[in-house]
Amino acid sequence: MMRVLYLAYGLVAYAAFVGTIVYSVGFVTNLFVAKTIDSGPATPLPQALAINLALLTVFALQHSVMARKSFKAWWLRFIPAPIERSTYVLVASLTLALLFWQWRPIPAVVWRVDDAFIGAALTEFCLFGFAIVVFSTFLFNHFEQYGVRQVAFHMMDRSIEEPQFKTPSLYKMVRHPIYVGFTIAFWATPVMTAGHLLFAAVTTGYIFVGIALEERDLVAAFGDEYRRYRERVGVLPLPRLSWRAQPRARTDAVAREATSTRKAA
Repeated sequence: MMRVLYLAYGLVAYAAFVGTIVYSVGFVTNLFVAKTIDSGPATPLPQALAINLALLTVFALQHSVMARKSFKAWWLRFIPAPIERSTYVLVASLTLALLFWQWRPIPAVVWRVDDAFIGAALTEFCLFGFAIVVFSTFLFNHFEQYGVRQVAFHMMDRSIEEPQFKTPSLYKMVRHPIYVGFTIAFWATPVMTAGHLLFAAVTTGYIFVGIALEERDLVAAFGDEYRRYRERVGVLPLPRLSWRAQPRARTDAVAREATSTRKAA
């Protein structure tokens, strides 16, 4: 019976995750949903800033703290291991839903693209960013990342194998495509209000903090294998300076060898 309950709990947590991710698309793009980043009751600017920063801080702390190994070790004293990941996913989804619900718009316009074609292209680019996020989650075990595989395997009395280091598809071009997708989604907009700018700036700052924390965990988990990967592939999908430096490094090596040969002669 407990295995069935764990499975049901995991599926509920996953459904909450899917719901909040789908809602986040409408929230950021001001499309399809009732409460968006630029809609809601008018609020004095100081109050709106305080509430929005508090919501973003709660969201960032929940993601960062609950993802740490030290927290997980303490958390597992109270939460059964098969539903630990599902609990994280559920709490993250509820935190994000709270942000959507309580977000206060700050309607002052920072920039506006009046050209209909360019505006539509920016909206499509935003949706492309969300598509990168979703696609990237399926490059590894999507259902394990969001807790479903754990409860399903527990139901079948099977153990989950240890994770292996892999770099499929987008991970050959950029180390953190999910973060890249979110960055595109949050900044690509035809109308950037002050509230949207606050959201994009703070979440981008959190993304860089998250990358630093995640990189540390990945080095601890995979050691030199991840260090070598980090040398080959950048955080952002841009040409790495090290690629340009390699020919010079080879030239320097040849020069040193020629010098050594002349000295020996």
